[in-house]
Amino acid sequence: MPNDIQNRLSAQNVCRTLLKKGLITSGQAEQILKKKDALEARLKKQKSHKQVSGTRSVNPVTSVDIIAALNLESAGADSRVLDEELIFQTLADEWEIPFKKIDPLKLDLNLVTTTIPRSFAMKHLVLPIAIKDGHLTVATPNPFNVEVMEDIARASQFKVQVVVTSKSDIVKLINEFFGFKRSIAAAEHQFAGPSVDLGNLEQYVRLKSADELPSTDQHVVNAVNYLFTYAFDQRASDVHIEPKRDVSLVRMRIDGVLYTVHQLPKNVHSAIISRIKNLSRLDMAEKRRPQDGRIKTEKGGVEVEIRVSTIPVAFGEKVVMRIMDPDVLFQDLEKLGFTSTDLIRYNKFINMPHGIVLVCGPTGSGKSTTLYSTLKDLYTPEINITTIEDPIEMVCEEFNQIAVQPAIGITFATILRNILRQDPDIIMIGEMRDLETAENAVQAALTGHLVLSTLHTNDAPSSITRLLDLGVPPFLIQSTLVGIMAQRLVRKICNHCMEPFDMETAELRTMGLDVEKNGRITLYRGRGCQKCRGTGYYGRTGIFEVVPYSESLKKMTNASMDIETIRNQAMAEGMVSLRGNALRKLLTGKTTYQEVLRVTWEQH
Repeated sequence: MPNDIQNRLSAQNVCRTLLKKGLITSGQAEQILKKKDALEARLKKQKSHKQVSGTRSVNPVTSVDIIAALNLESAGADSRVLDEELIFQTLADEWEIPFKKIDPLKLDLNLVTTTIPRSFAMKHLVLPIAIKDGHLTVATPNPFNVEVMEDIARASQFKVQVVVTSKSDIVKLINEFFGFKRSIAAAEHQFAGPSVDLGNLEQYVRLKSADELPSTDQHVVNAVNYLFTYAFDQRASDVHIEPKRDVSLVRMRIDGVLYTVHQLPKNVHSAIISRIKNLSRLDMAEKRRPQDGRIKTEKGGVEVEIRVSTIPVAFGEKVVMRIMDPDVLFQDLEKLGFTSTDLIRYNKFINMPHGIVLVCGPTGSGKSTTLYSTLKDLYTPEINITTIEDPIEMVCEEFNQIAVQPAIGITFATILRNILRQDPDIIMIGEMRDLETAENAVQAALTGHLVLSTLHTNDAPSSITRLLDLGVPPFLIQSTLVGIMAQRLVRKICNHCMEPFDMETAELRTMGLDVEKNGRITLYRGRGCQKCRGTGYYGRTGIFEVVPYSESLKKMTNASMDIETIRNQAMAEGMVSLRGNALRKLLTGKTTYQEVLRVTWEQH
């Protein structure tokens, strides 16, 4: 490392900059300089241990590594931990060079991996990230490495613009991108020759198939491992691998929205699908029928289940992997997004000794998370919880989980009859689809069991009419139903780029949003930053509509009942609609009016 860089990144200079920007106190600066040598020795020892154990060694330990290792709390107003990213942000500001938090989803795989060799990128910690107007943007933690930038300019034939990025981000991206690219390129090379997918609509006859890599091939194994790691890092709930005519698309659903992540060469598609099928114990030879399987893996020391579904489409087999993250599925009920009143009401339902509790909403509205979190909350060693699911979403050893298998006669209805002989206290039924399932659920509730289930209705009051439509007699609904809850998921405003803005309530009213206030009000939105990939949203929260099945509602339940009357009565008894709860989240700065309009509708 040249002397000018060493000087700029020396502990004294970094401390001076942090002190100048008000991020550390003079006492903290002294503490850093005092502990510097001991920490440097410890970090070097850790690095040499990693090198011995097979991890590639990266640049020497710097003063930034040493300061970040101390985990100091910054002296600034927001009291952030003084981590590597914050230090590099501050240094970039002092150097008057832009700081860039790189979004992996927006990087061009070919640009990153073909501009410079991996060994050069890793040696000098440089990463090409964009080309615009004849300039190549290069991210690095060492922006004063003039010779290296000149070498890149000569090799690429572009003028180089430098941005500062934290060292750990650069190392991670170099490993991920070069590793993935190398695996895909090696697999593609192994497939060299004409490649026409036999799943294509325009069938070709071929005497000898050469487009299938063995599922044990190391390059494909690495590429699939990379996709899993990447999905975990990006908080993806689903990974789609979709064959097209000339390429294969990898898309990931993050906070309910699909993003295209990679375009793979078409001739490695079959190999990647075979590897995933092998991991999920599916039949690799069967390509004409849909198949379902599951993979158990690890994410940050926690077991994660991945549900795998394959289906034949026009250009081959498509795979969708649903990532069942226990951190998402099992949450404290207080963290799901309930208002305090709704939480009290819902807790009253689920602590009843017997009866039916219904959770309603369309696919992807968070019903599974609510039910699993509820069962986790109710579980004690003294009770027996039995679930019937299609399929089992997440294996949890505290519950007795039964998978529906219609092929051998195990349906929701048939298994419910047998479950009652299993001495359950609480029964969770994945979905009430037909009269037979509903009748058996009613019988279970009448014989002293608490039954939790889901219905696909738009709101809570509609569930009563849905049960009547299924054919359940009104007197049985009146004697077993305890309460109903409808729910949706709205995206939360990103905390890292949240900003206030003023808006006229009249303008909101024209969109159908009545906030019961007049004049200008302050709302919030996300500007868009690297943490939220420029969307302005980070994570999701629930909105709920909770209806206790009161005596007055029981009296209204009959074959000729009117849904509007039921809804008005529920509102009179304190029900807050989905729209009403969404508006509360809007006014408290949790979400945006665009999300409220997207997820809820006006009740007339």
